[in-house]
Amino acid sequence: MVIKPIPTVVAANPFDPTADSQALRAAMKGFGTDEQEIIDVLVARTNFQRQQIKAKYETEFERDLIDDLKSELGGHFEDVVIALMTPSVEYLCKQLNDSMSGMGTDEGTLVEILCTKSNEEMQEIVKAYEAMYDRPLAEQMCGETSGHFRRLLTLIVTGVRDAKGTVEPEKAKEQAAELYAAGEAKLGTDEEVFNRIMAHSSFDQLSLIFEEYKLLSGQTIEQAIKHEMDGELHDAMMAIVECVQSPAAFFANRLYKAMDGAGTDDDTLMRIIVSRSEIDLETIKKEFERIYNRTLYSAVTGETSGDYKRILCALMGGA
Repeated sequence: MVIKPIPTVVAANPFDPTADSQALRAAMKGFGTDEQEIIDVLVARTNFQRQQIKAKYETEFERDLIDDLKSELGGHFEDVVIALMTPSVEYLCKQLNDSMSGMGTDEGTLVEILCTKSNEEMQEIVKAYEAMYDRPLAEQMCGETSGHFRRLLTLIVTGVRDAKGTVEPEKAKEQAAELYAAGEAKLGTDEEVFNRIMAHSSFDQLSLIFEEYKLLSGQTIEQAIKHEMDGELHDAMMAIVECVQSPAAFFANRLYKAMDGAGTDDDTLMRIIVSRSEIDLETIKKEFERIYNRTLYSAVTGETSGDYKRILCALMGGA
């Protein structure tokens, strides 16, 4: 069953970037800051519209809107506001760079961003990343990962995946048989075969391959991956499978894990809510409630507070 992606943030219509820039200036001018006004303006506009507000603000007041927001705000509330003001592809590039900076690598973030993208989206990210950091994404990633996991991500980043909508039903049967022969039908696992098929095939083709695999082996592809792989490669393969079947369920699971147990993974919480708000956040909310029998709104309000809570809830479109 194909679940239609429904966003929570849509373009404001009518839209007046001059009035919005003036409202934001008024919210930050003088003593104190009107955080609610900032939330009301930014959450009700798309990223494209926010960029127009930013340009108008600079023309109108000869000031940089991002600098002004940073000087007035703080904490996770500031993080969300700056994320909203950053062009979408640049925001994801920054998240990728952060995940590979400093000690250690956040493989979960790499998987979440890279394994869920179509080839067209991946090409945009690769181009923007090199422009921002003067270094190819693949080169930096190779220095931070290893083994078959590195190989899979490198294939994805170098743009080998077939274009969206590419389907070859007969080839899907052959590819399912290749996966079976590379895993369950032999002692050990030929990860290269899994990497090649998972990284090259379009998501539509992978959907057919997974159906054929079940007919052939009597097991789901998830069961096969669970038996044949572990560690980061297992997680990356499962992310691809989940995004082929239901991107909304994949992100609902990521959100749940970000809030489960002691402490909150605020980076993941913010990134998914911000980056999916114009794509399928409404759908993610429905999947979250279906899977976990509670609303995403109630989960987020239980983990956050203050202006940070208010802006996340506003981005989710309320309860």
